[in-house]
Amino acid sequence: MSADIESLTIGPGSEVTLHFTLRLPDGTIADATEEDQPIHFIMGDGTLIEGLELVLYGLKAGDHQCLSIDPRDAFGMPDEDNIHQLPKNEFPAEIELKEGLIMGFSTPSGEEVPGTIKKIDQDKVEVDFNHPLAGFEVVFDVEILDIKPGQSINGSHVVVLKPDELDS
Repeated sequence: MSADIESLTIGPGSEVTLHFTLRLPDGTIADATEEDQPIHFIMGDGTLIEGLELVLYGLKAGDHQCLSIDPRDAFGMPDEDNIHQLPKNEFPAEIELKEGLIMGFSTPSGEEVPGTIKKIDQDKVEVDFNHPLAGFEVVFDVEILDIKPGQSINGSHVVVLKPDELDS
């Protein structure tokens, strides 16, 4: 019976379908799923940050949870090393630069990362590459819709299917 209970709760490698709202304590919504578009992912695949995943362990389909998560466990604390001065003339002329604007930047490896414009001078723009929610407590409101058990073998995720889920 314990195997049945474990297969119905969220654990490492579980496939999870859920709805969530991530908001600041003042009620400002930072991210949320749409009513008819829940998020589907495998625990540990990087879809959710570790701090949000950790609060899901042990939940079952139908569970609803609303938790306040400390900045250190959510998006971390701001790091001064992630604030950079960039030449103003490197920004496209058609973009109206203003403080608070969040825009995408390409790294040398081609990865797209968000940066927040903090300050604009005559020839420089200060850009903060910390996560926009770094340093903020967040409220994670989650409803678990479905869980499928999974397991990890030698670091690879293997989905365990019931016989009626196999194609003949």
